[in-house]
Parts: sequence; structure tokens; C-alpha cells
Amino acid sequence: MKRKLLGIIDATTYHEDLKDLLTHRSLAALPFAGRYRIIDFILSSMVNSGIRSVAIFPKIQYRSLMDHLGSGKNWDLNRKRDGLFFFPSAIVDSEYNRIGSFDLFAANMDYFYRSTQEYAIISNCFTILNIDFGSVFKWHLQSGCDITEIHDQRGSSLEIYLIKTSLLIKLLETRNQTGYTCVQDVVNDPHHGYSICQYVYDGYAVMIDSIKTYYSSNMNLLQPEMWKQLFLRERPIFTKVKDEPPTKYLKGSKVTNAMIANGCLISGIVNRSIIARGVKIGKGSVIKNCIIMQKCQIEDNCYLDSMILDKDVKIEAGTKIIGTPGSPYVIRKGTKQGALMKS
Repeated sequence: MKRKLLGIIDATTYHEDLKDLLTHRSLAALPFAGRYRIIDFILSSMVNSGIRSVAIFPKIQYRSLMDHLGSGKNWDLNRKRDGLFFFPSAIVDSEYNRIGSFDLFAANMDYFYRSTQEYAIISNCFTILNIDFGSVFKWHLQSGCDITEIHDQRGSSLEIYLIKTSLLIKLLETRNQTGYTCVQDVVNDPHHGYSICQYVYDGYAVMIDSIKTYYSSNMNLLQPEMWKQLFLRERPIFTKVKDEPPTKYLKGSKVTNAMIANGCLISGIVNRSIIARGVKIGKGSVIKNCIIMQKCQIEDNCYLDSMILDKDVKIEAGTKIIGTPGSPYVIRKGTKQGALMKS
């Protein structure tokens, strides 16, 4: 199977409801679960399934994404043959409202013409899951389908498709005649003449399309039964490796039901929260039900509840901010927040 599947990740999606977290990055590069980025999950699923050629199609704000992925070394994709490919959109004003824009792909036809893989997996960048595409591929072959669309247990499309590479090329070449703009157009057209099948994935899967789903899906991972569904020993989730010291817990600190990454300095109280790398939490501060991203600084005697702090946020001493699980309070990257506040 290693020589049969091509990985294609559409990283052009922008969800308006997530705009406060996407001012400096693409959706694919949004931090998740303390030490990962959203794209790590679909990319790791591809690599664990034996896929050795992956093309990523970003649109805007992709510097952070390229910095995270680099040469693909952490996913074993820094190869002389195949490996990791980036194809940024040359048409920045064009709108790609659905996954797998044929115009976007057609602008890089040479990549598809030169690919030796017989089949392709086309996926969005914002679905959190850990799927074995080998099982999907075997099911696809046995079913005799032209296109397989992967659904979750509730029957909703995960916007991930398996298609023969030659058929994909045909659809790209004839898009002006057929009017199809993406794979989803083909799937939804009752007169397409192709065999469309639905593969039901029965594992953990969530699509990050709003602040609410981002917050709840992160917080759900604090439940061991949810964590175990996503992080599997036999199919690890890979990410960019950073050499940092262990987190240091100072006298008076207390941590319960939390995920804390490396390089932090904890002097206060942390409860039911996700803390990323290099975060500093001052003495007397209380952090509850929060997502704190990389290198944030929370000074002494602060009280934060139901919040999302983007990278490099500084909370001045004595600050009090309270959100709700249904509407978490979001502070944008690099912001300095001070004075007593109540939401």
C-alpha cells in the first residue's frame, strides 16, 4: 500500500468564528492539546498508514505552518523520492469554499502527472482523528467504488475522500466542461455517473470549525477515556520536536486534572486546564478550565476561568477574567491584559 496512496491536505479553509485565533496563522497550524497543531492529526494518520508522499495546499498566513512542518523530518517525510510538498495558492483573492478546489489542484498539475501512486486521499486540515487509511483503502477496493467519502458515526461527512489518481486528473482536466469545482460537487451531483460509497469511521473524530468546538474538543481530552481514543500506541501522533527542560513546579503550586507541556514554571494553582510549552504562572494565581498557549505569562494573584490565551499573552498581576464553557473568553496573540475585569 505504501506505493499506492497519495496524501493531499487542503489547508486553505478559514472559519470566521475562529478569527481571533487565526490572525497570525492558518487553521492547519492552530495549536491543539498543548503541544500539537491541528494538521498533526491528519498528517500522522497518513504517515502511520504508510503514505510517503503528501502534498499540502495552503492559502494565506502559512508561514507558521511551514515553520512547524519544515522538511517533514518529524513525520519521516524528508525523502529523496516523494516526501512532503507545499503548493501555496498563487491566486490569493480566489475563494475556496469547499475542500479540494479543482482550480487549486489544476494550478499544480505536474505534481499529479508525475505521481506514481494509483490512489489519492484528499482531506481537509481541521479534522481531529487518528484513522487507519489502510483499512479504508481495502474497503474501497472491495466495494468497487469510484469515490469513497468518509463519514463519522453520526453519518456526517468528515470531508475526506479516497479516489483513483487517474480519475482525479480527469476531473481536473474536464472541470470547465463539467462545472465541478471540487470532489464534493461530484459526490453531491445525482447525475455524475460514478459509484460513490460512504465509509463509516467509528473512532473519535471532531471537526474544528468554531471557538466552541475548539474549546470543547480540547477540554474533552482531559477525560482519560477520550484521550485514549485519539492517542494510540500503535499509531502515534507526531509533531515538531522541541528540546526544552521539564516543567518546574514551585512551592505552593497545585495541579489537578491538567495537561502541562515542557518548559513551564508553575507557582500557582491549575485545575482542568491545558498548558502549552514555556508558560509561566505566578504565585497565588488560579487557572481553571483554560487553554493557555505557548510562552504566555500570568503574573501573581490572577484568576482566570474558561479562557483561551493565544501565544505570548501577558496577564498582569491581580487580573480577574471569567468566561463560560459555552462562550470562553479569548485573548489574541501577543496581547497584554491588565486591571480587574469581569465578563
